[in-house]
Amino acid sequence: MKVGIVVGNPSPASRTRTVAQAVAAWICRHYGGEVVHDVDLADHARSMFDWPNDELDGLTADLAQCDVLVVASPTYKATYTGLFKAFFDRYGPDGLAGVVAVPVMTAGSPQHGLAIDVALRPLLVELGASVPTRGLCFLVPAQMPELEDVVERWATANLAPPALQSSR
Repeated sequence: MKVGIVVGNPSPASRTRTVAQAVAAWICRHYGGEVVHDVDLADHARSMFDWPNDELDGLTADLAQCDVLVVASPTYKATYTGLFKAFFDRYGPDGLAGVVAVPVMTAGSPQHGLAIDVALRPLLVELGASVPTRGLCFLVPAQMPELEDVVERWATANLAPPALQSSR
C-alpha cells in the first residue's frame, strides 16, 4: 500500500505535519504500507500560484497515485488554509479518483471541531477521493504530548480494516 501525506500548514515542520505523520505511521503499521510521499506545502508556498509549474504538477500526479492519502491542514477561519486550498485547486475534476483520503485537522480550540466534516471532507469528495472514515480533528496543542495515544484511540475506532481498502 502506497501512503502519501500532504500538509497545508504555511509554517514548515508544523504540529499539523507531526499529527499527519503519526496517522500515516499507524496506517503503515496496520496495513503493511509505506509512506512514499511526504509533502509539506510550506516548502512550495512561493511557487503555489505559478502556472504551469512542473514541480507542483509532479507532486499532484504523484499524490494521485497513492492508495491512501493523509490530508492535513490546521483550522484557519473555521476551515483549511489558503495554501492548502490553492494546492488542491491544481487538481481537475476527479483528480483523486481511486484514492482513499484520511482527513486530519489541527485546531487551537474545540470550537472548530466541525471544520473537518463541513469543509475538508466535501473538498476531498469533490475531487473524487473516497473518504470512508471520520477525520481526526486533533483539537488542542496541550494534547501533543499524548499524540500517540490520541491517534491510536481514533485510528482503532475509525481505520480498522477494511476501512482503507483502495478501489484500485
